[in-house]
Amino acid sequence: MTHIVVIGAGQAGASCVAKLRNLGFEGRVTLIGEEPALPYQRPPLSKKYLLGEMELERLYLRPAHFYVENAIDVHLSERVEGIDPVEKTVITEKQTLSYDHLVLTTGSAPRRLPAAIGGALDGVYTVRDLKDVDQMAPEFAEGRHVLIVGGGYIGLEAAAVAATKGLKVTLVEMADRILQRVAAPETSDYFRTLHTERGVDILEGVGLDRLAGEGKVSGAVLTDGTELAVDFVIVGVGITPASALAEAAGLEIDNGIKTDARGRTSDPAIWSAGDCASFPYRETRIRLESVPNAIDQAEVVAENIMGGSKDYVAKPWFWSDQYDVKLQIAGLNSGYDQVVTRAGEGGSVSFWYYRGSELLAVDAMNAPRDYMIGKRLIEGGKSPTPEQIANPETDMKLLMRM
Repeated sequence: MTHIVVIGAGQAGASCVAKLRNLGFEGRVTLIGEEPALPYQRPPLSKKYLLGEMELERLYLRPAHFYVENAIDVHLSERVEGIDPVEKTVITEKQTLSYDHLVLTTGSAPRRLPAAIGGALDGVYTVRDLKDVDQMAPEFAEGRHVLIVGGGYIGLEAAAVAATKGLKVTLVEMADRILQRVAAPETSDYFRTLHTERGVDILEGVGLDRLAGEGKVSGAVLTDGTELAVDFVIVGVGITPASALAEAAGLEIDNGIKTDARGRTSDPAIWSAGDCASFPYRETRIRLESVPNAIDQAEVVAENIMGGSKDYVAKPWFWSDQYDVKLQIAGLNSGYDQVVTRAGEGGSVSFWYYRGSELLAVDAMNAPRDYMIGKRLIEGGKSPTPEQIANPETDMKLLMRM
Protein backbone atom coordinates (compact mmCIF):
# COMPACT_ATOMS: atom_id res chain seq x y z
CA MET A 1 0.00 0.00 0.00
CA THR A 2 1.34 3.42 -0.95
CA HIS A 3 2.42 5.44 2.10
CA ILE A 4 2.64 9.23 2.10
CA VAL A 5 4.41 10.79 5.09
CA VAL A 6 4.07 14.52 5.80
CA ILE A 7 6.56 16.12 8.19
CA GLY A 8 5.24 19.31 9.77
CA ALA A 9 1.74 19.58 11.26
CA GLY A 10 1.05 23.22 10.46
CA GLN A 11 -1.20 24.85 7.90
CA ALA A 12 0.60 23.36 4.88
CA GLY A 13 0.83 19.85 6.34
CA ALA A 14 -2.81 19.83 7.38
CA SER A 15 -3.89 21.13 3.97
CA CYS A 16 -1.86 18.49 2.16
CA VAL A 17 -3.27 15.48 4.03
CA ALA A 18 -6.83 16.78 3.78
CA LYS A 19 -6.46 17.33 0.04
CA LEU A 20 -5.06 13.85 -0.48
CA ARG A 21 -8.16 12.31 1.08
CA ASN A 22 -10.41 14.75 -0.75
CA LEU A 23 -8.89 13.61 -4.04
CA GLY A 24 -9.61 10.00 -3.19
CA PHE A 25 -6.18 8.76 -2.11
CA GLU A 26 -6.75 5.40 -0.40
CA GLY A 27 -3.24 4.57 0.79
CA ARG A 28 -1.65 5.30 4.16
CA VAL A 29 -1.28 8.92 5.25
CA THR A 30 0.90 9.91 8.21
CA LEU A 31 1.25 13.44 9.57
CA ILE A 32 4.10 14.11 12.02
CA GLY A 33 4.31 17.21 14.21
CA GLU A 34 6.67 18.29 17.00
CA GLU A 35 4.02 20.20 18.92
CA PRO A 36 1.48 18.49 21.19
CA ALA A 37 -1.46 20.30 19.58
CA LEU A 38 -3.38 19.34 16.48
CA PRO A 39 -2.77 21.63 13.46
CA TYR A 40 -3.97 25.14 14.29
CA GLN A 41 -4.09 28.67 12.90
CA ARG A 42 -1.01 30.75 13.67
CA PRO A 43 -2.05 34.30 12.68
CA PRO A 44 -4.52 34.76 15.57
CA LEU A 45 -1.83 33.87 18.11
CA SER A 46 -0.39 37.39 18.13
CA LYS A 47 -3.82 39.01 17.85
CA LYS A 48 -7.15 37.62 19.06
CA TYR A 49 -5.75 34.66 21.00
CA LEU A 50 -3.26 36.81 22.90
CA LEU A 51 -6.01 39.37 23.57
CA GLY A 52 -8.16 36.59 25.00
CA GLU A 53 -10.78 37.06 22.28
CA MET A 54 -10.34 33.58 20.76
CA GLU A 55 -10.46 30.27 22.61
CA LEU A 56 -8.04 27.43 21.94
CA GLU A 57 -10.70 25.22 20.34
CA ARG A 58 -11.34 27.87 17.68
CA LEU A 59 -7.68 27.84 16.70
CA TYR A 60 -7.76 24.25 15.48
CA LEU A 61 -7.97 23.86 11.70
CA ARG A 62 -9.95 20.62 12.00
CA PRO A 63 -11.48 18.78 14.95
CA ALA A 64 -9.79 15.62 16.16
CA HIS A 65 -12.46 13.37 14.69
CA PHE A 66 -11.65 14.60 11.17
CA TYR A 67 -8.29 12.85 11.24
CA VAL A 68 -9.79 9.66 12.65
CA GLU A 69 -12.65 9.57 10.14
CA ASN A 70 -10.24 10.16 7.25
CA ALA A 71 -7.70 7.55 8.43
CA ILE A 72 -4.94 10.14 8.82
CA ASP A 73 -2.39 8.82 11.30
CA VAL A 74 -1.33 11.88 13.33
CA HIS A 75 1.84 11.71 15.41
CA LEU A 76 2.08 14.67 17.78
CA SER A 77 4.96 15.58 20.12
CA GLU A 78 7.27 13.61 17.85
CA ARG A 79 10.50 15.06 16.53
CA VAL A 80 11.99 13.83 13.27
CA GLU A 81 15.70 13.15 13.64
CA GLY A 82 16.58 12.33 10.06
CA ILE A 83 15.56 11.28 6.56
CA ASP A 84 17.20 8.50 4.56
CA PRO A 85 16.29 9.19 0.92
CA VAL A 86 18.06 6.04 -0.29
CA GLU A 87 16.08 3.70 1.97
CA LYS A 88 13.06 6.03 1.82
CA THR A 89 12.68 6.16 5.57
CA VAL A 90 11.94 8.82 8.16
CA ILE A 91 13.65 8.38 11.51
CA THR A 92 11.91 9.94 14.49
CA GLU A 93 12.81 9.82 18.16
CA LYS A 94 10.21 7.04 18.53
CA GLN A 95 10.23 4.98 15.33
CA THR A 96 11.34 4.52 11.72
CA LEU A 97 8.73 4.90 8.98
CA SER A 98 9.03 3.89 5.33
CA TYR A 99 7.50 6.15 2.69
CA ASP A 100 6.69 6.16 -0.99
CA HIS A 101 6.25 9.93 -1.07
CA LEU A 102 7.51 12.35 1.56
CA VAL A 103 6.22 15.92 1.94
CA LEU A 104 8.23 18.46 3.92
CA THR A 105 6.02 21.17 5.41
CA THR A 106 8.41 22.04 8.21
CA GLY A 107 7.61 25.76 8.19
CA SER A 108 9.98 28.30 9.66
CA ALA A 109 11.65 29.23 12.91
CA PRO A 110 11.92 32.66 14.55
CA ARG A 111 15.27 34.35 14.77
CA ARG A 112 16.31 34.65 18.39
CA LEU A 113 18.59 37.03 20.23
CA PRO A 114 22.09 35.68 20.92
CA ALA A 115 22.66 34.40 24.45
CA ALA A 116 25.68 36.70 24.63
CA ILE A 117 23.41 39.76 24.73
CA GLY A 118 20.83 38.25 27.08
CA GLY A 119 18.68 36.30 24.66
CA ALA A 120 18.58 33.28 27.00
CA LEU A 121 17.16 35.20 29.98
CA ASP A 122 13.70 34.34 31.25
CA GLY A 123 11.12 36.84 30.10
CA VAL A 124 12.44 37.02 26.53
CA TYR A 125 9.86 35.70 24.07
CA THR A 126 9.24 35.10 20.39
CA VAL A 127 5.79 34.86 18.81
CA ARG A 128 5.68 31.74 16.69
CA ASP A 129 3.71 28.93 18.25
CA LEU A 130 1.05 28.18 20.83
CA LYS A 131 3.59 27.47 23.55
CA ASP A 132 5.26 30.86 22.99
CA VAL A 133 2.02 32.75 23.40
CA ASP A 134 0.76 30.71 26.35
CA GLN A 135 4.05 31.37 28.16
CA MET A 136 4.00 35.12 27.59
CA ALA A 137 0.27 35.72 28.16
CA PRO A 138 0.57 36.20 31.97
CA GLU A 139 3.10 38.99 31.36
CA PHE A 140 0.42 41.19 29.77
CA ALA A 141 -0.72 43.00 32.91
CA GLU A 142 -1.71 46.66 32.86
CA GLY A 143 1.08 49.06 33.74
CA ARG A 144 3.96 46.72 32.98
CA HIS A 145 6.68 47.72 30.51
CA VAL A 146 7.39 45.59 27.44
CA LEU A 147 10.27 46.10 25.04
CA ILE A 148 9.58 44.91 21.51
CA VAL A 149 12.62 44.31 19.33
CA GLY A 150 11.76 44.60 15.63
CA GLY A 151 9.36 46.81 13.73
CA GLY A 152 7.93 44.27 11.30
CA TYR A 153 4.34 43.06 11.31
CA ILE A 154 4.84 40.59 14.18
CA GLY A 155 6.38 43.27 16.39
CA LEU A 156 3.68 45.80 15.53
CA GLU A 157 0.89 43.30 16.16
CA ALA A 158 2.37 42.47 19.57
CA ALA A 159 2.67 46.21 20.30
CA ALA A 160 -1.00 46.70 19.43
CA VAL A 161 -2.07 43.93 21.83
CA ALA A 162 0.15 45.27 24.62
CA ALA A 163 -1.06 48.86 24.20
CA THR A 164 -4.67 47.69 24.09
CA LYS A 165 -4.13 45.88 27.39
CA GLY A 166 -2.73 49.02 29.02
CA LEU A 167 0.97 48.20 29.03
CA LYS A 168 3.76 50.68 28.48
CA VAL A 169 5.28 49.76 25.12
CA THR A 170 8.69 50.61 23.69
CA LEU A 171 9.48 49.31 20.21
CA VAL A 172 12.97 49.53 18.71
CA GLU A 173 13.75 49.11 15.04
CA MET A 174 17.35 49.09 13.87
CA ALA A 175 16.45 50.17 10.32
CA ASP A 176 15.62 53.76 9.46
CA ARG A 177 11.90 53.06 9.68
CA ILE A 178 9.46 50.38 10.74
CA LEU A 179 8.37 47.96 7.98
CA GLN A 180 11.33 49.08 5.88
CA ARG A 181 11.93 45.60 4.43
CA VAL A 182 8.34 44.96 3.39
CA ALA A 183 6.55 48.25 2.76
CA ALA A 184 6.82 51.75 1.31
CA PRO A 185 7.47 54.80 3.50
CA GLU A 186 3.78 55.70 3.15
CA THR A 187 2.71 52.48 4.87
CA SER A 188 5.41 52.92 7.52
CA ASP A 189 4.17 56.45 8.21
CA TYR A 190 0.59 55.25 8.51
CA PHE A 191 1.40 52.60 11.11
CA ARG A 192 3.87 54.77 13.00
CA THR A 193 1.13 57.33 13.51
CA LEU A 194 -1.41 54.64 14.40
CA HIS A 195 0.83 53.33 17.19
CA THR A 196 2.21 56.57 18.56
CA GLU A 197 -1.32 57.96 18.89
CA ARG A 198 -2.00 55.02 21.19
CA GLY A 199 1.04 55.65 23.35
CA VAL A 200 3.58 53.27 21.82
CA ASP A 201 7.11 54.71 21.94
CA ILE A 202 8.71 53.82 18.57
CA LEU A 203 12.47 54.27 18.26
CA GLU A 204 13.76 53.94 14.70
CA GLY A 205 17.40 53.70 13.71
CA VAL A 206 18.03 52.27 17.19
CA GLY A 207 18.88 48.68 17.99
CA LEU A 208 19.30 46.56 21.08
CA ASP A 209 22.82 46.44 22.48
CA ARG A 210 22.14 44.00 25.33
CA LEU A 211 19.64 42.88 27.91
CA ALA A 212 20.29 42.87 31.64
CA GLY A 213 19.00 40.77 34.50
CA GLU A 214 19.81 38.03 36.96
CA GLY A 215 18.09 34.99 35.50
CA LYS A 216 15.12 37.06 34.31
CA VAL A 217 15.31 40.12 32.11
CA SER A 218 14.95 43.39 34.01
CA GLY A 219 16.50 45.98 31.71
CA ALA A 220 17.85 46.81 28.30
CA VAL A 221 20.63 48.95 26.87
CA LEU A 222 20.02 50.32 23.40
CA THR A 223 22.64 51.09 20.75
CA ASP A 224 22.29 54.82 21.39
CA GLY A 225 23.13 54.30 25.06
CA THR A 226 19.57 54.55 26.36
CA GLU A 227 18.90 52.34 29.39
CA LEU A 228 15.41 51.00 30.01
CA ALA A 229 13.84 49.12 32.90
CA VAL A 230 11.58 46.46 31.36
CA ASP A 231 9.42 43.65 32.64
CA PHE A 232 9.66 41.45 29.56
CA VAL A 233 10.83 41.46 25.94
CA ILE A 234 9.25 40.28 22.70
CA VAL A 235 11.57 39.58 19.78
CA GLY A 236 10.22 39.96 16.27
CA VAL A 237 13.25 40.09 14.02
CA GLY A 238 12.16 37.73 11.28
CA ILE A 239 12.09 34.01 10.59
CA THR A 240 14.25 31.49 8.77
CA PRO A 241 13.04 28.47 6.77
CA ALA A 242 13.20 25.20 8.68
CA SER A 243 15.29 23.39 6.10
CA ALA A 244 17.86 21.59 8.28
CA LEU A 245 16.27 18.15 7.82
CA ALA A 246 16.21 18.58 4.06
CA GLU A 247 19.78 19.83 3.93
CA ALA A 248 21.02 16.91 6.05
CA ALA A 249 19.25 14.55 3.63
CA GLY A 250 21.17 16.05 0.72
CA LEU A 251 18.32 18.00 -0.87
CA GLU A 252 19.08 21.22 -2.74
CA ILE A 253 18.63 24.36 -0.64
CA ASP A 254 18.06 27.86 -2.01
CA ASN A 255 16.60 30.22 0.61
CA GLY A 256 14.61 27.23 1.81
CA ILE A 257 13.97 23.81 0.34
CA LYS A 258 14.33 24.19 -3.42
CA THR A 259 11.39 22.86 -5.41
CA ASP A 260 10.30 22.95 -9.03
CA ALA A 261 7.04 24.57 -10.12
CA ARG A 262 5.11 21.45 -9.07
CA GLY A 263 6.53 21.27 -5.57
CA ARG A 264 9.02 18.47 -6.13
CA THR A 265 12.46 18.75 -4.55
CA SER A 266 15.76 17.55 -6.02
CA ASP A 267 14.71 14.05 -4.87
CA PRO A 268 11.78 12.86 -7.01
CA ALA A 269 10.10 11.13 -4.05
CA ILE A 270 10.26 14.20 -1.79
CA TRP A 271 8.04 17.29 -2.05
CA SER A 272 7.80 20.52 -0.10
CA ALA A 273 5.31 23.33 0.54
CA GLY A 274 4.73 26.32 2.81
CA ASP A 275 7.16 28.66 4.57
CA CYS A 276 10.08 26.27 4.15
CA ALA A 277 9.85 25.93 0.35
CA SER A 278 11.33 28.15 -2.34
CA PHE A 279 9.82 27.90 -5.80
CA PRO A 280 9.89 29.53 -9.26
CA TYR A 281 7.92 32.76 -9.57
CA ARG A 282 7.92 34.67 -12.85
CA GLU A 283 11.58 35.31 -13.65
CA THR A 284 12.94 34.57 -10.19
CA ARG A 285 12.61 32.24 -7.18
CA ILE A 286 10.79 33.18 -4.00
CA ARG A 287 9.63 31.86 -0.65
CA LEU A 288 6.30 33.09 0.70
CA GLU A 289 5.49 33.27 4.40
CA SER A 290 1.71 33.33 4.36
CA VAL A 291 -1.32 31.19 5.11
CA PRO A 292 -2.74 31.38 1.56
CA ASN A 293 0.56 30.18 0.12
CA ALA A 294 0.78 27.31 2.61
CA ILE A 295 -2.72 26.11 1.70
CA ASP A 296 -2.55 26.55 -2.08
CA GLN A 297 0.95 25.18 -2.53
CA ALA A 298 0.28 22.14 -0.33
CA GLU A 299 -2.89 21.33 -2.25
CA VAL A 300 -1.03 21.52 -5.57
CA VAL A 301 1.59 19.13 -4.16
CA ALA A 302 -1.18 16.72 -3.15
CA GLU A 303 -2.64 16.86 -6.67
CA ASN A 304 0.75 16.18 -8.25
CA ILE A 305 1.50 13.26 -5.93
CA MET A 306 -1.79 11.84 -7.18
CA GLY A 307 -0.51 11.97 -10.74
CA GLY A 308 -1.32 15.55 -11.69
CA SER A 309 0.93 17.83 -13.69
CA LYS A 310 -0.05 21.17 -12.22
CA ASP A 311 2.35 24.08 -11.76
CA TYR A 312 1.86 26.17 -8.66
CA VAL A 313 1.04 29.75 -9.68
CA ALA A 314 1.35 31.93 -6.60
CA LYS A 315 -1.17 34.71 -6.00
CA PRO A 316 0.47 36.50 -3.07
CA TRP A 317 -1.75 38.13 -0.47
CA PHE A 318 -1.30 38.86 3.21
CA TRP A 319 -3.00 40.63 6.09
CA SER A 320 -2.32 42.17 9.48
CA ASP A 321 -4.73 43.29 12.23
CA GLN A 322 -3.64 46.14 14.50
CA TYR A 323 -6.13 47.86 16.82
CA ASP A 324 -9.19 48.61 14.66
CA VAL A 325 -7.20 48.62 11.42
CA LYS A 326 -7.16 45.72 8.99
CA LEU A 327 -4.28 45.85 6.55
CA GLN A 328 -4.73 43.75 3.41
CA ILE A 329 -1.88 43.32 0.93
CA ALA A 330 -2.13 41.98 -2.60
CA GLY A 331 0.88 41.22 -4.80
CA LEU A 332 4.61 41.64 -4.18
CA ASN A 333 6.10 45.13 -4.19
CA SER A 334 9.68 44.14 -4.96
CA GLY A 335 11.23 46.53 -7.47
CA TYR A 336 8.66 49.32 -7.18
CA ASP A 337 9.65 52.84 -8.17
CA GLN A 338 6.42 54.74 -7.49
CA VAL A 339 3.69 54.66 -4.87
CA VAL A 340 0.25 56.14 -5.55
CA THR A 341 -2.09 57.06 -2.70
CA ARG A 342 -5.84 56.59 -2.92
CA ALA A 343 -7.75 58.09 -0.01
CA GLY A 344 -11.10 56.62 0.98
CA GLU A 345 -13.90 57.40 3.38
CA GLY A 346 -13.60 57.30 7.15
CA GLY A 347 -9.83 57.40 7.17
CA SER A 348 -9.40 54.38 4.90
CA VAL A 349 -6.48 54.57 2.49
CA SER A 350 -4.63 52.40 0.01
CA PHE A 351 -1.12 52.61 -1.43
CA TRP A 352 -0.54 51.26 -4.94
CA TYR A 353 2.96 50.13 -5.95
CA TYR A 354 4.14 50.58 -9.53
CA ARG A 355 7.25 49.69 -11.46
CA GLY A 356 7.03 52.02 -14.41
CA SER A 357 3.48 51.56 -15.66
CA GLU A 358 3.07 48.06 -14.16
CA LEU A 359 0.95 47.62 -11.05
CA LEU A 360 2.80 45.34 -8.62
CA ALA A 361 1.03 45.46 -5.26
CA VAL A 362 -1.52 47.20 -3.06
CA ASP A 363 -1.50 47.97 0.68
CA ALA A 364 -5.08 48.66 1.80
CA MET A 365 -5.91 49.94 5.30
CA ASN A 366 -9.59 49.47 6.14
CA ALA A 367 -10.20 49.60 2.39
CA PRO A 368 -11.41 46.10 1.47
CA ARG A 369 -12.88 47.25 -1.85
CA ASP A 370 -9.57 48.71 -3.00
CA TYR A 371 -7.84 45.52 -1.92
CA MET A 372 -10.20 43.22 -3.80
CA ILE A 373 -10.06 45.28 -6.98
CA GLY A 374 -6.28 45.60 -6.76
CA LYS A 375 -5.92 41.86 -6.18
CA ARG A 376 -8.00 41.02 -9.23
CA LEU A 377 -6.15 43.54 -11.40
CA ILE A 378 -2.74 42.16 -10.35
CA GLU A 379 -3.76 38.54 -10.82
CA GLY A 380 -5.20 39.43 -14.22
CA GLY A 381 -2.03 41.21 -15.30
CA LYS A 382 -3.89 44.51 -15.66
CA SER A 383 -2.43 47.90 -14.78
CA PRO A 384 -4.56 51.03 -14.60
CA THR A 385 -2.53 54.23 -14.86
CA PRO A 386 -1.28 55.85 -11.66
CA GLU A 387 -3.41 58.87 -12.58
CA GLN A 388 -6.55 56.73 -12.64
CA ILE A 389 -5.82 55.32 -9.20
CA ALA A 390 -5.02 58.71 -7.67
CA ASN A 391 -8.16 60.34 -9.08
CA PRO A 392 -10.95 60.13 -6.45
CA GLU A 393 -13.51 60.36 -9.27
CA THR A 394 -12.34 57.10 -10.87
CA ASP A 395 -15.00 54.40 -10.82
CA MET A 396 -12.89 51.49 -9.56
CA LYS A 397 -15.34 48.87 -10.80
CA LEU A 398 -14.82 50.07 -14.38
CA LEU A 399 -11.11 49.29 -14.06
CA MET A 400 -12.01 45.62 -13.95
CA ARG A 401 -13.17 45.86 -17.56
CA MET A 402 -9.74 46.82 -18.84
